[in-house]
Amino acid sequence: MSTFFLIIIYMAFISLGLPDSLLGTAWPIMQSQFSVPLGAAGFISMTIAGATIISSLMSGKIIGRFGTGKITFISCLMTAGALLGISIMPSLFWFFILAIPLGLGAGAVDAGLNNYVALHYKAHHMSWLHCFWGVGATLGPIIMSWYIAKGDSWRSGYFTISMIQFVLVVLLFITLPLWDKVGNISHKQTGDSDLIHKTPEENNLENQDPKKIHPIHIKGVKLALASFIFYCGIEATMGLWGSSFLVNIKGMNAGAAAQWVSMYYGGITLGRFITGFITMKVSNKILIRTGQSITLVGALLLLLPLPTIFSLVSFIMIGLGCAPIFPCMIHETPVRFGKEYSQTIIGYQMASAYIGITFLPPLLGWVSAWTTIGILPVFAVLYILGMLISSERINNLVKSIKH
Repeated sequence: MSTFFLIIIYMAFISLGLPDSLLGTAWPIMQSQFSVPLGAAGFISMTIAGATIISSLMSGKIIGRFGTGKITFISCLMTAGALLGISIMPSLFWFFILAIPLGLGAGAVDAGLNNYVALHYKAHHMSWLHCFWGVGATLGPIIMSWYIAKGDSWRSGYFTISMIQFVLVVLLFITLPLWDKVGNISHKQTGDSDLIHKTPEENNLENQDPKKIHPIHIKGVKLALASFIFYCGIEATMGLWGSSFLVNIKGMNAGAAAQWVSMYYGGITLGRFITGFITMKVSNKILIRTGQSITLVGALLLLLPLPTIFSLVSFIMIGLGCAPIFPCMIHETPVRFGKEYSQTIIGYQMASAYIGITFLPPLLGWVSAWTTIGILPVFAVLYILGMLISSERINNLVKSIKH
């Protein structure tokens, strides 16, 4: 039963990734159709991100009251409805309105599913969960570009994605009773190799009332939030500005640069699939540290005045290095800060992740407007160092507390 249910969770994360790249793919046509400035897409994106941050911060209390299953069902229904509305909207004004339920739904699903898998499933499933997000993020533009290439409107792409979401909504409704059942199984000693098995002592600890302390004041939580901001800063910055760097600094044509940026995302997706197997033998802490080291080497390689081929290699290295960091940091949350606080803290971490995505890439864009996009490697190194220092300080805190 737990394996079947895990497939449903994977499908939910594919659907979470599907809308993430739609706006960028469809925007050139939407901008022309609605006769709006190029920068309007940035304001829409920030509206979605703002709603996502709010729902992530609130997810701990909401999920604690209604349960992960119901909130996931309602959130997917919200995103499916928002995407359907976008496909038929008469003006761009409605996109700003529909961006709110789109972001609210995404944030709640992201935080809820991450915590559920962190609590009830083993580490390799967390890596594969985020691998499936990459599958969705890749499929979204493919579906949209297919409709655009055959002469159909961008509306057909949004409509198709919304129908996929509605299918998931039906599946989530049917499987609502399984959420508590699978959670209860993980608290017992069973032969299911997918689930995390907990001792009676751990079960008793989880059933106790949490201490009267706000999770944000737990030692190391603020450092964890900083590490998520910096991680998402480097991931999003490379994705947003990587092509511009290769074209303007390395002299590549736009088509080839776009292909290499897509290989960067491919490195993240493939890396997370491979990481799932490695977690069976290696701890989260080692994988986080290894991933950070690989990204740092890749960024330093990009910083050096070397031939273009080394820059391309560095993009792949950064992508592969990023692969284990995010899912392993999420899965380590209950271990670092306690299971009774994990849902709230993971909600904070999701909010921090979207803060990094929303503000750090534009920071580079603003500085490069006054200087040159050639400063991309400098920002990449600084973001990675910020993430690495925050993460290592958490490790030292946890180690000192245990001793």
